[in-house]
Amino acid sequence: MDERNTMREKAPTFDELRGLIGEELGVSDWVTIGQDRIDQFAECTGDRQWIHVDVEQARRRSPLRTTIAHGYLSLSLIGFFIQDMRILPDNTQGAFNYGIDHVRFLSPVRAGARVRLRTTLLSMEDKGPGQYLMKASNTMEIEGEDKPALVADTLVLLYEKRVRRDA
Repeated sequence: MDERNTMREKAPTFDELRGLIGEELGVSDWVTIGQDRIDQFAECTGDRQWIHVDVEQARRRSPLRTTIAHGYLSLSLIGFFIQDMRILPDNTQGAFNYGIDHVRFLSPVRAGARVRLRTTLLSMEDKGPGQYLMKASNTMEIEGEDKPALVADTLVLLYEKRVRRDA
């Protein structure tokens, strides 16, 4: 795995973004998925299965001998990573989740593991004046592991902030 962080110093413009189809947009910094984060996600969602929140039971019963993050916790971090990598243009007025075309959870994220996101732009579809549907391929890597935590093709509806020119 390439250890470089390719977060952008400057966000691309909408025109530049349309020219990056098929290219890797960035690789995020590593983020630790600690037990506190897992517990907070469990409280927030009501998903308190022992494999996520009961450290002692996981040590005794789980084949991994530790708790693991919820798959949806890992998936939910994509938005954070995308913003952190400065992939979206600075003049984005709004960015809204539009859907997920494909998602697979490939490897569990153990409590205390570090993950990062690698994102490639698949398409930018014009949806109207100043509106674009961005499709991106995302791979969440787990530090020190060959298999990623997940892969997901996400859709984001972007609204470009237009400068008003009054006559």
